[in-house]
Amino acid sequence: MRCVGAVCEAHPRGEHPGGSEHPAPPVSRRGWLLLVALGVIWGVPYLLIKVAVADVSPAGVVLARSALGAAVLLPFALRGPGFGALRGRWRAVVLFAALEIVGPWLLFSDAERTLHSSTTGLLVATVPILSVVVGRVAGDRQPVAGVRWAGLLVALGGVAVLTGVSSDHPWPVTQVLLGALGYAIAPVVAERALQGVPASVLTTACLGIATAVYAPVVLLTAPHPVPGPAAIAALAGLGLVCTALAFILFFRLITEVGGPRSTLVAYLNPLVAVGLGAVVLDEPLGPSVLLATALIVGGSAAASLRLTPRRRPG
Repeated sequence: MRCVGAVCEAHPRGEHPGGSEHPAPPVSRRGWLLLVALGVIWGVPYLLIKVAVADVSPAGVVLARSALGAAVLLPFALRGPGFGALRGRWRAVVLFAALEIVGPWLLFSDAERTLHSSTTGLLVATVPILSVVVGRVAGDRQPVAGVRWAGLLVALGGVAVLTGVSSDHPWPVTQVLLGALGYAIAPVVAERALQGVPASVLTTACLGIATAVYAPVVLLTAPHPVPGPAAIAALAGLGLVCTALAFILFFRLITEVGGPRSTLVAYLNPLVAVGLGAVVLDEPLGPSVLLATALIVGGSAAASLRLTPRRRPG
């Protein structure tokens, strides 16, 4: 299983519940367009968070994004069995929401009051290497190919380079890595307790839980200064585009290319985040950042490879 944002798909590597494997068909032009569009859209949040936290508290950013996203996605979640699909699974849903949204989004928003948006985007790209470690701790004893271990070491080297660049801000870096760890643990919860839950239902429920958590926080810390036009636009973009529209596109992407291939968007996100940070926010794009980008993205991609074993003839 692999999670992107708050959506999970079971049976990776082309596997089916019965255990047989079938070669996946080529990706269609529509599939590639959806992949690129979603890769760009999910690379934008780090820029928008950086803009929003200049005027809005981290809790306010998460609340606005979650509430807007939940409101738009609710009609999709109510189709079919609706939230009845979660009956008897709410404890797992709450834990999953905490690991996927409630914790990480606050940690990222708070960290970006200090860190560059590009640094946050690159550190979040370490999720695949953290997933390898989490999988071993959680009891996954399937053999891990040497290329995956090599990718893990390469990506860790990229994190070391990036951490050196941000050495003056150890806690914000730690916050982002803790959020990425939540992203890596969440699929284990979903795989063990949320199999068969429609993606739209799970996503909307998680956004609703985040809204319920942060609404009292924002109310109890009132009054808040009125955010400026740039911050308001950033919040609207986070909720409507980077959350609601992104998940709608992701649901269609899964239908078009399948769950495993849909995770390719994760390798476009950090590249978009670094580019936007440099072009829009004038964040430094020196040799160390470029080296860290290559090491983290390349290493994470290698660490997440799942090699299909060759079948013996007959």
